[in-house]
Amino acid sequence: MKLTFQQQRKVSKSTLFNLLETIKTKPGLYLGTASISNLRMFIQGYRFARKELSITNTEVESDFYKNFQPWLQNRLSIRTVNGWDKIILLTCIDEKAAFDYFFQLLDEFLQRDKNQDIDPILVESSLKDTEPEKVA
Repeated sequence: MKLTFQQQRKVSKSTLFNLLETIKTKPGLYLGTASISNLRMFIQGYRFARKELSITNTEVESDFYKNFQPWLQNRLSIRTVNGWDKIILLTCIDEKAAFDYFFQLLDEFLQRDKNQDIDPILVESSLKDTEPEKVA
C-alpha cells in the first residue's frame, strides 16, 4: 500500500514519541488500561504497521528500538532475556506502576549521554576475559 503525499506528510509529523505522550495521558483510549504489557504490544503493533506501510523509522525511533533494552538492563542492573516490559514489571508492584515507571525511564533514556551506551556484545566478551581460568 502506497501512501499519498498528504498521508506521508501527516505520518512524518507523527512519531512514536508523540503517540506515547498521548498514550501517557489517555491510556484507556489506546490500551484499554494503563498497563506496561499492553503498551509493549501496542508499540510492537505500531512498529509492524509502519514497516508494512514502508514508513522509515526516525533516527530517535531506531535508537529506541535498538538501544532501550540494553540501556534499561544496565540502568536497573538486571541481566535477563526478558523484554523491557517484563524487566520494568519486575521492579514494580503492578502493571499500572510499571506503565508510569516506563515513562520516567523513557525520559532518562532520551536524555542520556549516548557516549555512555554499552555494546551488549562487548560486555559479554569483557566478562569472559575477567573470569578466572579453571585449573585442572
